[in-house]
Amino acid sequence: MAPHQQETDSCCGHQHQHDKHTDGHEHDHDHGDAWSFKSYVPAIASLVLLLVAIAFDQLSIPFFEGYLRLGWYLLAYIPVAWPVIKEAYATIAKGDIFTEFLLMALATIGAFALGEYPEAVAVMLFYSIGELFQGAAVSKAKNNIKALLDVRPNTATVFREGKYITVNSKEVIVGEVIQLKAGEKAPLDGELENDSASFNTAALTGESKPKTIRKNEEVLAGMLNLDGVSTLKVTKKFEDSALSKILELVQNASAKKAKTELLIRRFAKIYTPVVFFLAVALILLPYFFVANYDFNVWLYRALIFLVISCPCALVISIPLGYFGGIGAASANGILFKGSNYLDLITKVNTVVLDKTGTLTQGVFKVKEIQSEIAEKELVSYLASIESQSTHPIAKAIVAYANDIKLLPVKNVKEVAGHGLKAEINGNEVLAGNGKLLKQFKIAYPNEVDEKVETTVLLAVGGKYAGFVTIADEAKPDAKQAITALHAMGVNKIVMLSGDKTSITQKVATDLGIDQAHGDLLPEDKVTKLEAIKAEPNRVVAFVGDGINDAPVLALSDIGMAMGALGSDVAIETADVVIQNDMPSKIATAIKIGRATKKIVYQNIGLAFGVKAIVLILGAGGLATMWEAVFADVGVAFLAILNAVRVQKMKF
Repeated sequence: MAPHQQETDSCCGHQHQHDKHTDGHEHDHDHGDAWSFKSYVPAIASLVLLLVAIAFDQLSIPFFEGYLRLGWYLLAYIPVAWPVIKEAYATIAKGDIFTEFLLMALATIGAFALGEYPEAVAVMLFYSIGELFQGAAVSKAKNNIKALLDVRPNTATVFREGKYITVNSKEVIVGEVIQLKAGEKAPLDGELENDSASFNTAALTGESKPKTIRKNEEVLAGMLNLDGVSTLKVTKKFEDSALSKILELVQNASAKKAKTELLIRRFAKIYTPVVFFLAVALILLPYFFVANYDFNVWLYRALIFLVISCPCALVISIPLGYFGGIGAASANGILFKGSNYLDLITKVNTVVLDKTGTLTQGVFKVKEIQSEIAEKELVSYLASIESQSTHPIAKAIVAYANDIKLLPVKNVKEVAGHGLKAEINGNEVLAGNGKLLKQFKIAYPNEVDEKVETTVLLAVGGKYAGFVTIADEAKPDAKQAITALHAMGVNKIVMLSGDKTSITQKVATDLGIDQAHGDLLPEDKVTKLEAIKAEPNRVVAFVGDGINDAPVLALSDIGMAMGALGSDVAIETADVVIQNDMPSKIATAIKIGRATKKIVYQNIGLAFGVKAIVLILGAGGLATMWEAVFADVGVAFLAILNAVRVQKMKF
């Protein structure tokens, strides 16, 4: 992380820590994570003293009057009021005069001046309890994200000088071998050296089902080893691991605020001074218009007005609502890079998807073999020549051959866009598409060209020998994802692919996708997306995973990347990252965005509605300080409880 300095920003008596990074963004830091018993002592002490004082008042205890009564209520007042008064003074010293701290301090000190001791203490006490609720709520909202922050061990067991030793994870270098015992989490990214092992990936992907990882497959930092002893060959340094990138995304998420959140913050800066001057007017103006004007009566009404009008419910609950949405998303394996994207995703009516790796598994497999020679011989020739290529299709053929013995290959030559030519056992061997065999004037059955799947033809010694078809399978939840998006009102779903059009159209038909375009280069995808965005009232989400998807991810209104198999460039460019590569999570992300926005608007309506009613009653002398306490702190309680509700929802 870049060097940083800390500054504080205050909201309703609670200090929010920020990291000011060298990139100029401010990032909300820990907020109420550690709530020890000490945090509750002032409120408990104040409550006990207040209850005793009220009991003495009700029982009319003879000695409980005058300075003793005032002193007792001051003792109850100071533990909860002092932090607020101190904060009011600090903000005034910084030039920020009209804050909610000043409103609370003036209202309660004024109540003491009028002899309304119980009301003054109650306002600050419930305000303090509200702060404790807020801290606990934020802490709860952070639990899902803390699961990410805590999953990576600081030490690693690394093999050095003939033995395993424990070192700091940051000291392990790429290429070294580390050991994981059962129940240990991987401290770094690496390739599994065992034949297979089972890992819990929940902290990274939100997926509780254990994942079986096989030899040479990737294990990511934070995955929990469920089997016996496993060994990994480290592929990335500690700071370059996939988890490090995830943590950076999460930590930066609060730097990008939703429009509603920014609007409320601007509103509070204007609203608070307006309220202050209205309260002053409520004291002074009646002098000119009301017969039998009583200063104390109108001062009390103004103090009630100040307490009611505190914007705490809005200032607390709206950011907390969005933060809760980000936390709920991370628990479901979805990372939003900012609350603004939670807002924007609710407006999406068009989803454009890449095919390979997004809707399909990105793993090619041999589906069909037709041979003019012995099938085993055909596979042996094909696997031998394709072993000279790194293309995914070539790898699929070699993997299919498995334990079939490969033959010596000589004079391998790539025929661009067509396939490979080589010499095996003294024969000229061709492996590729139909264009390759036509170029060498080798006849083959016409029906081969009608195959929808990718087809690899083989010719040996100038004669056609057969073909294999290679296909990529749709992900298990791909069809469910498209159905869910349609059901949510997404009225246009488009697939863009570099694969050939016939395959693209077949996949689209099978999954129920509205439109599909194949044979596209990266620049063609950009052109197609620009055309879609140009249509009236289109809010477009693009979902992809490859390096070639980065331009369209950046161009879309909201870019979503598949995080487990996706390229670093795609993940970096995207606004939302789906950690477990499940396309059904696209609909889940939209649901979480909609639920979050609904809760935020409920809180705005609740706060304004209750405050408006009680403000009118207070100005007319029909509300007491107790109603004012409910309008301020009570509404804040309700708004906080509503804001954290998104954490408990099932998506």
